[in-house]
Amino acid sequence: MNIVVHPAHTRGHSHYGWLDTWHTFSFAHYFNPERMNFGALRVLNDDTVQGGKGFDRHPHENMEIVSIPLAGALEHQDSMGNRAVIREGDVQIMSAGTGVVHAEYNGSAHEPVSFLQIWVFPKQQNITPRYDQRTFRKEDRQNRWQQIVSPVQTDEGVWINQDAWFYRARLDEGRELTYALHRSGHGVYLFLIEGSVTVNDTMLNKRDGAGISGAEKIDFTANRPAELLLIEVPLTF
Repeated sequence: MNIVVHPAHTRGHSHYGWLDTWHTFSFAHYFNPERMNFGALRVLNDDTVQGGKGFDRHPHENMEIVSIPLAGALEHQDSMGNRAVIREGDVQIMSAGTGVVHAEYNGSAHEPVSFLQIWVFPKQQNITPRYDQRTFRKEDRQNRWQQIVSPVQTDEGVWINQDAWFYRARLDEGRELTYALHRSGHGVYLFLIEGSVTVNDTMLNKRDGAGISGAEKIDFTANRPAELLLIEVPLTF
């Protein structure tokens, strides 16, 4: 098993007043040639947007874009005619495909919204753009994996145009959890939303990330109450 740790404080960071943003991988003004992607995982941004502010209309194409609110409400509008608000517990996906224009705003005039925005390279290029969102219960990820993104349309989770799976889990202190990968040749990127966990004698703390390869299954132990986001992706695609 090979583990590459990205400590929280080593991420790219920008603060624009209305936006406080941290980049695990190279993005916008942050460029690190050693952090371009982890396999098909291209972007993992940790954003906080102040009340009444947001991202104006901008285009995307041929990218799978997943948004996971952690607190507050995020309002979405796009050129496909979708208008929606997502909150903690929701997961949103937009397959940009041949091209889509969208905007994202804080759904509150006063309270900040915090969310993770994740980009994954697609399996098929130039598909028809599509949008989906679903709500997941917090109690269904207590001390177990809760699937929130899947490449199988009949599975739990929003559908993604890539052989990728996303899971969340909330672990009590001292609790152990094992993850078995779906495919050989895949890797796992773990992002620790809260708390502390140990993976193969490697300790991770809040907002640390780790790319894990060369494993068929991975064991996690919570050093204190923890919330995990796990992303399994192809390492070559």
